[in-house]
Amino acid sequence: MGKSKSRKFKRTQFSPNSKHGNNAGEEEIEEDEEEGEGFSPAGDLLEKLQSPSPDIREFACASISRLVQQTQVIPSFLQRDVVRCLGPMLLDKSFAVRETAAGALRNLSACGSFEVCDDMVKQDVMTPLVALLKECSAGFHSNSVPSSKSKEEQKNYTEDIANEAINLLWNVCESSSRAVSVFSKEGLLDVVMSCLERHSENVELAVSAAYCLQTVTEDNPELLCRLTPSSLRVLESVMMSSQSTMEHLLLRTLAAGCVWNLKSALPSSSQAETLSAVMRILSNTLEVDAGQAILELKEQESRRREEGEEREVQPCSDRLGEETGSREGDGMEEGDAEMGKPNASADNDISDLLPPKNEEVKQATALLSAQQTSLEIIVNMCCSDDPSDDEWEELSSSDESDMCAESSLCECSGAQVLSPLCLSAEIHAAVISFLLPEKVLKKTEFPSSAALDTCMKCPGWKSLVKKMHRVQCRALFCLHNMLSVMEEEALGGVVALQALAEHLSQLVFSQPEIPKEDEFLEAVTSAVRSLLQIMASRNIPQCMSPQQLIGLCEAAAQCSHTSVRVNAIAILGITGSTLAKQHHTADKLQMIGSFLLQVATKDPSLVGTGEALDALFDVFADGVEAERAARHIKLLPALRTLQPVFKAKIRKEGRENYSPDQLCVLDNVKVNLRRFISYLETLEKKPNP
Repeated sequence: MGKSKSRKFKRTQFSPNSKHGNNAGEEEIEEDEEEGEGFSPAGDLLEKLQSPSPDIREFACASISRLVQQTQVIPSFLQRDVVRCLGPMLLDKSFAVRETAAGALRNLSACGSFEVCDDMVKQDVMTPLVALLKECSAGFHSNSVPSSKSKEEQKNYTEDIANEAINLLWNVCESSSRAVSVFSKEGLLDVVMSCLERHSENVELAVSAAYCLQTVTEDNPELLCRLTPSSLRVLESVMMSSQSTMEHLLLRTLAAGCVWNLKSALPSSSQAETLSAVMRILSNTLEVDAGQAILELKEQESRRREEGEEREVQPCSDRLGEETGSREGDGMEEGDAEMGKPNASADNDISDLLPPKNEEVKQATALLSAQQTSLEIIVNMCCSDDPSDDEWEELSSSDESDMCAESSLCECSGAQVLSPLCLSAEIHAAVISFLLPEKVLKKTEFPSSAALDTCMKCPGWKSLVKKMHRVQCRALFCLHNMLSVMEEEALGGVVALQALAEHLSQLVFSQPEIPKEDEFLEAVTSAVRSLLQIMASRNIPQCMSPQQLIGLCEAAAQCSHTSVRVNAIAILGITGSTLAKQHHTADKLQMIGSFLLQVATKDPSLVGTGEALDALFDVFADGVEAERAARHIKLLPALRTLQPVFKAKIRKEGRENYSPDQLCVLDNVKVNLRRFISYLETLEKKPNP
């Protein structure tokens, strides 16, 4: 078995905070489904977009915006060319129609699948969107004001429209390489920078722009060529801003991520200073005790309510007559996004489209998003691209929805930043200097129980619970990557690694049951796997017993994500390989071997079966204890029975369900299985050890 693959994160989305739409049409959709007859709310609303009345057009856009949050409704709109109908509304004479149309398309892109976003680009949503964004950018500095609008009203409209449009741009660029190409060729970098420049006046718009910029600057050499000194100065000013709100903390963190993506375009004379500034921001972000901050914000909210100073977060526009981001009693909460573009289709959870309802929740959400972003940046910094890394994670199709591409961070234009097995000297020194390993380790702890209890008791704060757990998971992935690329001494040596094993053991085994959440299991098994690899390679004793690890693997075996099961199998393979070299371990090897055989026989994925066979090869490759255990669990007849089934599955399922690279790995396992059976047959002829 190879090393565990370093994890890389694509940019994840902060809650889009779209407020457009209303309940109009929902009852009609339900009635239409019941009756199964000709009337279509989708068709009726799209027809209203052609009305000469701007109020009716605005109402239609707002209704569509609300309806497309129901993922089951999206196909009915797509079948009627909703993108081609809404696109022209982005350039409508009415500012209100522009804003609600942008909000509707934004919700469609956020609630739809990646394929929906790609289809939106194919239907040319980018042409009116580019024109709208350029108008907004020009409007920021324009002195011409329509006679019916004050200058302040026009500025607010322009910024509100720009915020919706930037979020739409961000969504489609997250999902479509064609959209990213249009972004580069149409000079939208300048537009995004003009939004970012307004950070002292409109932090919400600046945060949206920073998220969009972080997405489009990742692995985009074409854009690097268009970067100007003025763009870098804008990012520098954001990073140096001193505003103390959590939203500004998030903004500075995002700006640091953008600068990291653009590092190869920086002047060599300033790279060291810039790297230090990036690390300082990441360190400062992680330094905040989120649990304590949430408790303080909750107290602040309570005092404000007692004083009768209700300060609700206002929607981008109150011209719809109501705040339509949520409905009383509908059970939906502003919540978390999975890795990558929020996609409500998985479980009809549109929580990321719902804005926080008060200023304190908004600030707490920004803090947790900042810490998640900071950890993801460090994860990507520590992402190696060693070709000897285990192929299973890289090739597994189980995590496509997470947008967690494991491609190299080092293939950007310019010199390679990471060597295959370790951080560059400059990055390594900065990571240590700003105490990032210690701060990451602190974030791997379970969230504050007091903060969790407080949030669980308050419906408006419940959404923060998932976000707190997500920060912990990102920290565990970060730890996994650090273990993969940093030397033992840099991590504190033998004593520190043993303490880390104790810590991870507490996370997993201190509760009555092993946590079964998929994201936590993937994160913690990745970290445990990396740590055990290091400890095994250096013969460092660790505190987790085979029985405990099998308990962890049994929980992981129930997970639908192949990567979680692969991690668990690899953990047992590492443990078994270590035990096979020791005395009086046959009983433990039997336990491990029986579990791996069960996985190899029953795992629904050929990838899981292949990893289990690989682990069996490692555990029972050599040694007297391994021979005894193999005879006891009847490993040879079991593998003889499994061999033709495995070969048949590769022939039957492989060509349809797996990539050529995956098939190559599976073919190697098939060859090694034949050889291993021959080896066991040779051992069988020997007398019992």
